[in-house]
Amino acid sequence: MELDDLSQSGIRRIADFSPYLDQLAGLAQEMGLRQRSNLVHLERVLHQHWSLGQNNILSWAPLDEGVLILVVPHYAVAEYTAPRPGNQPPRVSPRFITELISGDRKLTFSQMQKVARLLDVQPVYVPLREPLSGHPVETQIIEKMIRRYGINYVASRAVTLFDIVGFSLLTPFEQMTQLNSLSYSLNSAHAKMLEQEVGINFARSSSGDGFYVWNRDDGLEANVNLYHFMHIVLADNAIALRKSTSKAVPRLRACFHVGSCYEFHQAEGLNPTMHDFIVGDVTIELARMIEAALPGQILVGDFLADTMGSGPLDPAQTQAHLDAVTFLERAQGNLAKLSGMEFSGERVTAIKCYLTGENLGGGQFNIRRLHIRDKHGLSRVAYNAKVNIYRETAQPILLGIEDRKLPLQNQSA
Repeated sequence: MELDDLSQSGIRRIADFSPYLDQLAGLAQEMGLRQRSNLVHLERVLHQHWSLGQNNILSWAPLDEGVLILVVPHYAVAEYTAPRPGNQPPRVSPRFITELISGDRKLTFSQMQKVARLLDVQPVYVPLREPLSGHPVETQIIEKMIRRYGINYVASRAVTLFDIVGFSLLTPFEQMTQLNSLSYSLNSAHAKMLEQEVGINFARSSSGDGFYVWNRDDGLEANVNLYHFMHIVLADNAIALRKSTSKAVPRLRACFHVGSCYEFHQAEGLNPTMHDFIVGDVTIELARMIEAALPGQILVGDFLADTMGSGPLDPAQTQAHLDAVTFLERAQGNLAKLSGMEFSGERVTAIKCYLTGENLGGGQFNIRRLHIRDKHGLSRVAYNAKVNIYRETAQPILLGIEDRKLPLQNQSA
């Protein structure tokens, strides 16, 4: 390790760098001190080029004893796809930019040259104290760094929106206590899933009246886990609501959808936050859906979920996408892993999640499509969802609204 890293400033830089190591837990222990010191230096250089948010760092590529990075002004990403003066075509297509800011940000040297030529940008060479080792953890950490100082596009991300009913009518103190209660339910649900060894790397962003919540992990299994996370949050909230004698616990409504989004890190003081924010089609759809949701209702959007990265959920999966109905069927089949979970000291014996519809007789039900028209006159389809959580001796926790209690307008089988 370099001598200057033993100074107070060096210790502080390693402390600032620790969130990357924390996110990769035990794997980071495989890296030596020299490798860590090397990455601390790279982090500092990236911060300088980020320049308080003036620039975005799009890509990187190893080169000799350093790395090349592609740095552009924050406004340039939009300008690259806009028509140029004199009716000249855009410099590059929107699809090119989308692919550039999607997935892994590491390029080969030849790819970096091609991208730099198309964007008319000179790559910046960052010499390191020693060449990169190529260790997978080292690469993952650099990827996280680059993403933190840039913007990222995700084509298929599951997001849920928890909304506090009547939030604007509450006093500021009541708003604070209800948001704090919802925040605790999020943390409690996370802990319960970890106890069952169900991984969820959840992130959240305030919507004003609640939270957008998503799983940072990608793939079908990650999206299904987020759906289960949603109803565990709602169950924790429902139990707290029954016990509460004040307005400290919120009454919730919730929406779940899968769609595209952009992820970024806002500046906080002189640094980008470690917490990411999202905006895109998925959050827009959720915001429109929640306006039509009734107190206590759970709405699921009409989506196509990407099955890439589905992992052990269904190794034989051959479809590229699953619609919302099939997605919920898979979610129901994936609930066995949550058996044994406890709510208020009572062990869960079964969980049933389903989309509601008309009773056709003989134990058969269809799935009703709800047509929601928003304030802009735009229409979208959603489904009414129910979740029933059965416990050993206690009363079941019934979440959502029964189909027969829904308003008649905007419904179709």
